[in-house]
Amino acid sequence: MKSNEPTWMDDELRILRDSVRQFYLEEFVPHYERWCEQGVVDREAWIKAGEMGILLPSIPEEYGGAGGTFAHDVVIQEELYRLGITGFNVNVHGCILAHYILSYGTDEQKNKWLPKMATGEMIGAIAMTEPGAGSDLGNITTSARREGDHYIINGSKTFITNGVTADLVCVVVKTAPELKHKGISLVMVETDGLEGFTRGKPLKKIGQKASDTTELFFDNVRVPVSNLLGTEEGKGFAQLMGQLPRERMYIALRAIAFIERAIDLTVQYVKDRKAFGKPLIEFQNTRFKLAECKTEAKIARVFFDHCVEEVLAGNLDSTTAAMAKWWFTQKQCEIVDECFQFFGGYGYMLEYPIAHLYADSRVQKIYGGANEIMKELIARSL
Repeated sequence: MKSNEPTWMDDELRILRDSVRQFYLEEFVPHYERWCEQGVVDREAWIKAGEMGILLPSIPEEYGGAGGTFAHDVVIQEELYRLGITGFNVNVHGCILAHYILSYGTDEQKNKWLPKMATGEMIGAIAMTEPGAGSDLGNITTSARREGDHYIINGSKTFITNGVTADLVCVVVKTAPELKHKGISLVMVETDGLEGFTRGKPLKKIGQKASDTTELFFDNVRVPVSNLLGTEEGKGFAQLMGQLPRERMYIALRAIAFIERAIDLTVQYVKDRKAFGKPLIEFQNTRFKLAECKTEAKIARVFFDHCVEEVLAGNLDSTTAAMAKWWFTQKQCEIVDECFQFFGGYGYMLEYPIAHLYADSRVQKIYGGANEIMKELIARSL
């Protein structure tokens, strides 16, 4: 183990890191600007990633996955973010949705969907948020009424990542609206040729422009009852809460990768850029501000590595996950902003990576549970 590496890193993960970075450099980076313009990553990129074996890193091999651990998820995603690529949402597809299916699905459901997700034949999404319900899932109104062997789904979802391309959507619905949280269920919707199912246009966002995000509409959509995730209605809220700590760690992962990337870009820039006849790095304010940023980045990295170890040991609790989510994303926005300032007017130009980091960071404090909600969750443990 290298002195600057975490205890969870090993030779296999080092080899994986090198190989996925080379893969991204060859297959993703040349197309990324076009993906940002079109608001969606090419389908071909998913197929190539499937061939590379990186779509379901921590899903058992018997279901088509790579048989790895959370550490494999971390390495695969971190290399994406270190290159500034935010649109390829393998986290939602293979690290979150696939684990919903693995954790709660029947054997038939696992064998039906996971192998296709592993190859990229099916792209997955999770539809939670609605126009009138964000962090408070108890207020969702999308319903699934049982009629014989089918559910009839009505409602709409918004801000859905992978929504434009998704072939398989885990839809959060009310199967018993009168029971509020206890009436929430998760129903898997296969979108191909599905009558009554429509998608909006890709939503135009401030940042993360290559990230496929849209609205989904359900108008008397008929889905087999066998597509209920698991075997019992009303378990959806508990299922969501069981997976959210892991999901929040992927948000923290993006944050720490962005923090370190922003500092690296800025250090390089202030060494080259001159003002008043000398490089910016020679000004005390530059050195002190970047010293503060680097210190906080080090603290963040140590905290993150601790959380990874807790996930691997099966010990990550929801309170710590909430702490990580709000603190990492808050520091991400603060540090990226500090770094942005050193670029002056150039930082505001999209040809500079720091501009993308700045625009891509802000939403991190919102999705996965707004940071205010995270603080409320932590406060309940006091």
